[in-house]
Amino acid sequence: MEKEMFEELLSSVKETKDIMNGKKEPSRKFYIEEPNAKDIRKKLHLTQNQFAALMNISIHTLRNWEQGRRQPEGPAKVLLNVANNHPDILIEMIN
Repeated sequence: MEKEMFEELLSSVKETKDIMNGKKEPSRKFYIEEPNAKDIRKKLHLTQNQFAALMNISIHTLRNWEQGRRQPEGPAKVLLNVANNHPDILIEMIN
């Protein structure tokens, strides 16, 4: 059984290499929506100060996102998508 599992894993690694080198298409793709902090903030009817406090970020970070000087990354991007798609959850936090 161990040899069979090893062969399956090895095959998977080879397939990954082919996908990364453009020799094969992946069987599925995932797209994560790029959040727009300004649109989300306006949708929630919050000031920059209120939204920055809610997100636990500095006002300067929020302004940089809104003015396109920087883009949210990692957990911030996920939290912005939660704020956009499920604003009721964040609104509960501030009430």
